[in-house]
Amino acid sequence: MYGKVKLHLQQELKAIADAGLFKNERIIVSPQDALIKLDNGKEVLNFCANNYLGLSSNPALIEAAHETLDTHGFGMSSVRFICGTTDLHKKLEEKIARFFGTEDTILYAACFDANGGVFEPLFGEEDAIISDSLNHASIIDGVRLCKAQRFRYANADVADLEEQLKKAASCRFRIIVTDGVFSMDGNVAPVDKICSLAEKYDALVMVDECHSAGVVGNTGRGVTELYNIRGQVDIITGTLGKAFGGAIGGFTTGRKEIIELLRQRSRPYLFSNSIPPAIVGAGIALFDMMNVTTELQDRLHQNTDFFRKEIVRAGFTIKPSKSAIVAIMLFDARLSQDFAAALLEEGIYVIGFYYPVVPKGEARIRVQLSAAHTRENLEQAINAFIKVGKKLQVI
Repeated sequence: MYGKVKLHLQQELKAIADAGLFKNERIIVSPQDALIKLDNGKEVLNFCANNYLGLSSNPALIEAAHETLDTHGFGMSSVRFICGTTDLHKKLEEKIARFFGTEDTILYAACFDANGGVFEPLFGEEDAIISDSLNHASIIDGVRLCKAQRFRYANADVADLEEQLKKAASCRFRIIVTDGVFSMDGNVAPVDKICSLAEKYDALVMVDECHSAGVVGNTGRGVTELYNIRGQVDIITGTLGKAFGGAIGGFTTGRKEIIELLRQRSRPYLFSNSIPPAIVGAGIALFDMMNVTTELQDRLHQNTDFFRKEIVRAGFTIKPSKSAIVAIMLFDARLSQDFAAALLEEGIYVIGFYYPVVPKGEARIRVQLSAAHTRENLEQAINAFIKVGKKLQVI
């Protein structure tokens, strides 16, 4: 049988390659940082990692992970409710709740699991999920696992959201779901207005803070801090795999009854191994660090403002953004790959994004700034973008 399947797969792969959509993986042989080393020996500046605060190789987090390996071992070999819960897991959950100003937290192996496991235990056929059209794939998949009625509103469009809320008025429970920062465009959801509509139409609010936590808000506490609405969002999901150290692990934090029901019925939580102790120990050290200083957030905001200003001055078209993501629009899929390849030759590591990751005709280079970048790093990247942009007749 596989002979037929193999031929079909070969044809599919060829079609992907012929369309200029094939994704090749580059291999890094150094720790994640602003400057990384590839397997060909070349050192390049990395502008496409989710390492927003530059903590992926932070010595204090590495030390905390080492210490936890000594005290709690390598792995738990169990799910949480059997014999996979340590004192450190509970401590990290408490610190996350305190950081976001919520009542309780539940840890997952990844935020994909958090989003995949949040809807089905809470909502049924008589309920409604109203979801932003550009929400992350993990939210989309989580909604698909739930029998609730589905409504979708145009990206960050509160007028359309209100229309969908009116359509869902007869449902028992309603929940509005949005990314805090949309990962491909970098725009911040209008969560303050969303919460106002939720109050008007008696709905819950859920925000995925993966690309906003640690990034937006004066102290990096995400969109609820940015809009001064702490405590108004019912469910927040997020990750330890981006700004918060860049390893692995996700979480859902929010109302205590919601979190408790997820502990009882959320399938990714009940049937997946606990997060390894070393990751948890580093996570605890991370949130302790975040409570002491805003130095990294301040530097990230300065870097982002500088880069965005200079890249626009150079003549590039970018998406409006208040985050650390700068989407430089090239519109053509093959051009985005050629542009990224040419930048790599200039020592700048970025990736071209194109369909199906973004809509057809909206190919781009997504630049992600980090607190680890120096002003010299930023200037080198800007100069490389200008050089390649002129060479490929983009500017």
